[in-house]
Amino acid sequence: MGLCKFRGGEGGTQCMRPGIIWRFVGVAIIVVVCALAIWKLPINLGLDLRGGTRLVLEAKDTETVKADDDAVNRAKEVIERRVNQLGVAEPVIYRQGARRIIVELAGVKDPHRAREIVGRTAQLEFRDERGNVIMTGNDLKTAVAGYDQYSRPAVNFELSPEGARKFEKATLENIGRRIAIYLDEELLSAPVVQNVIKDKGQITGLGSMEKAKDLSMMLRAGALPVPLEVLHSEVLEPTLGQEAVDQSKVAALIGASLVVMFMLFVYKIPGLVADIALAIYAMIVVAALVSLKAVLTLPGIAGLILSVGMAVDANVIIFERIKEELRSGKRIRAAIEAGFSRAFGCILDSNITTLITAGALYAFGSGAVRGFAVTLGLGILASMFTAVVVTKLILVAIVDRNPEKYGKYFGA
Repeated sequence: MGLCKFRGGEGGTQCMRPGIIWRFVGVAIIVVVCALAIWKLPINLGLDLRGGTRLVLEAKDTETVKADDDAVNRAKEVIERRVNQLGVAEPVIYRQGARRIIVELAGVKDPHRAREIVGRTAQLEFRDERGNVIMTGNDLKTAVAGYDQYSRPAVNFELSPEGARKFEKATLENIGRRIAIYLDEELLSAPVVQNVIKDKGQITGLGSMEKAKDLSMMLRAGALPVPLEVLHSEVLEPTLGQEAVDQSKVAALIGASLVVMFMLFVYKIPGLVADIALAIYAMIVVAALVSLKAVLTLPGIAGLILSVGMAVDANVIIFERIKEELRSGKRIRAAIEAGFSRAFGCILDSNITTLITAGALYAFGSGAVRGFAVTLGLGILASMFTAVVVTKLILVAIVDRNPEKYGKYFGA
């Protein structure tokens, strides 16, 4: 039951509807969680805002493997696994044409290392003195960078059950002989087998810990199915520059301020409620972006600003429906309920069509286009929540305090 105090007439009855306090608590928890996420988590900037490295790779045929569609797709998957282990925030990796793969790494300013990690085939082979291949990198279960007994950089590996059987047999047959370790036909080391080795081993002769870490990462991600030639690589500076970014911030601030003032001037108290909901909306969207580790690009900022306009548009539709209900003779409480009910279908339909567009942009676009789609989609979902839930919650709480006093601000 709600708590009510009678003061005479409809406008004199003050009621707190059942459950409204718990709804406010729920919204407050959401706001606090969003604020903590924004405060604690960094915002990942895209190439246009942060700069980075861009590689253009092309798959090549070998004597045994043709660079067909399946091979290029598998090469793209290997690259994705390698880049993900680098810790790069939301890398952009996509195909271009039949054989090319584009890799964009925001924040990575060393193109040589990026080429080495992304474009190297990383075909590991263990060979006996007769040149026979004993096993390959595909037989490895895991590989971790470390040090050998002389404190030199090395890669410690563990073999799969099948690989362990192969290596045990090979070391048993080659005690006192050398087993050479090759990476892409380059000799890394050729240690003499002292005893039988079963499921664990070590690769030395790497030179530096960085090389050991890169090799272990490539071995975990797997070898490329076909060689990739680096056609072009470049370090990209932020394409917009700090001045353009600052101008975008000013434009966004001016636009938001104009929207806030417009809502206050035209709709009075309901407009103030809409502005509060808009602030909560902005917190939700930014918190969602940082929590999902999405990359923010300038088109993404444009999508965010666009969705702000759509969030306000939903409130405008709701307020106009409430006015229509008041003109038809309904009292303020009934008008609010009917206004939200009538406006919901219109808001849902328009947002669903925009969500479909955002989904298509994300599915078929790449790079900055995907960034725009993500921010637009998150903005639409957040605007639905703030317009339909938050705005209604605050309006109902205000009107319930004194329907006669606050009802006149809705204007029929």
